Amino acid sequence: MALTFTLDPSVDPALHDGIVTLWADVSNAGGSVGFVPPVSREEIRPELVKHLAAMAEGRTRLLVGRDEDGSVAATAFLTLNTHRLMKHWLWLYTVMVHPGHQGRGYGRDLLAAAADAARGIEGIEAIRLTCRGGEGLEHFYASCGYKEVGRVPDAIRVAPGEDRDDITMLLPLGRLD
Repeated sequence: MALTFTLDPSVDPALHDGIVTLWADVSNAGGSVGFVPPVSREEIRPELVKHLAAMAEGRTRLLVGRDEDGSVAATAFLTLNTHRLMKHWLWLYTVMVHPGHQGRGYGRDLLAAAADAARGIEGIEAIRLTCRGGEGLEHFYASCGYKEVGRVPDAIRVAPGEDRDDITMLLPLGRLD
């Protein structure tokens, strides 16, 4: 069964907790979403608060995918670029699909829903995201239409002596204006 996506849902305590749980489950399963396992929900909460503050300021939009039970199964944050010369593209952050739902095409569905959401924002022509090297994520994003446009070797330190590349990917959306 497909996920149901909602852009800009009202963030009530249940959704807040659902995102924190998703983030912890993805991180603890080895997902590359800003943490290295093991990570607790309490460690994740302040990072979510940062995203929510950006939403309150109108700089970030939340895309949530729910499964057939209504549980939070996927998220992505679309963050507008505030630099006056770069307002024609946005960042996609914290792209997550619950480990229990992986392998069903939900990651592709999430990226397609994010692209549709971005196309609906006036003046947005592209999406940029970064991913951690050494996980094969760049191949997944490339299969969804993203192109690698930059790589900083050893920019991400996941443990002492274990550095990974920071890879920038771009999805052109075309001109809307």
